[in-house]
This record gives sequence, C-alpha cells and structure tokens, in this order.
Amino acid sequence: MTDTRRSGAETRERILAVAREHFARRGYDRTTIRAIASEAQIDPSMVMRYFGSKEELFTAAASIDLALPDLTTVPEGDAGRVMTAHFVRTWDSEGTLMALLRRAASDPQAAEQMRGIFATQVAAAVAPLCPDPAQAARRAALVATQLLGIALGRYVLDLPPIVEMDAEEIVEWVAPTIDRYLTADPAQLPRP
Repeated sequence: MTDTRRSGAETRERILAVAREHFARRGYDRTTIRAIASEAQIDPSMVMRYFGSKEELFTAAASIDLALPDLTTVPEGDAGRVMTAHFVRTWDSEGTLMALLRRAASDPQAAEQMRGIFATQVAAAVAPLCPDPAQAARRAALVATQLLGIALGRYVLDLPPIVEMDAEEIVEWVAPTIDRYLTADPAQLPRP
C-alpha cells in the first residue's frame, strides 16, 4: 500500500486546482466547499483551514497570470493582432478568468481583482509600445475595454453574432482597433 498523504503545499495546490475547475464550470454561486473538498478527497474543514472562506478561496483561485506576449518583439503593425489573438485564446481556455468576469459584473471585490489583473498586466505589456509614456494607462484601459467587451458579449451574454464568429474572424475585426490604441500617434488623438 502506497502512502497517499500529501504535504500542506500539495494539498493547497490540489484544492486550488479543483476550485478553479468548479468555479469555471459552475460559477461562484453554484460552487460549494463540500463539492470541492469531495473532489479533492479531503474534509471540507481542510478547505476552510487553508483558505478561510469561499470568498478567499475564489480570490486565490482567480489569481491569474495572463501570460501576455512580449509585444516589443512583434513586427510593427501586428501588436493588435497578437494581443487580440492571445486574449481570444485565453478566454476560450481559461475558465477561471471567465468566472471572475461573470462575478465582477455584480461583486465589487471581484471587480477590483479584475481591475488589478488588467491594470498591472495589460499596462505592463502596453507601456513599451506607447509613443507617449504618459498615455500608457489610458491606452491599456482602452485595450482592456475592447477585450473585456468581447468576452462579455461572447461568453457571458451569448450575443449570437459574436458567438457564431470563429476566433480568427474576431481577431480580424478587433485587431485594428487594438493596434490603434497601442500605437497611434499622440498628435492624432483627441485631447482631454
């Protein structure tokens, strides 16, 4: 008989992996600590021991690295395409991010977490391309609105025209706008 005991770190990671699956598949409201514990093959009290509450477990499970591409290595004129394609692939494969988006629509803490992910990760990816560094945050926010809007329409609201489009078609439509946000000459932009 093999020893199936896990270390504390292994148990914590197992709980997180199962929680990500449940939150992605069932959403926050329909996910239960008991279901997560059952699948992780632990007592529900262990989930509470490691995470304190369902809210704290969700926050930990939704700590997402967008793994954004280095846009400085992309040929000129392709940054919008690369960024859009990356996000469409991410939305299609990262269920926890989708669960966070759904929850962010009605929960201030989840909205703050989503803002933090986009403000730090997208801003860092966008900043090196900005002709005017003072506009990096504004440009990153505009990029985020486009990409979040696609996700909301396609995966949360199920708007038929956008749901029916394949990933490449979405990229074709959205990439020029993202590219403009990333690289447009500041002299050609509206003044505040």
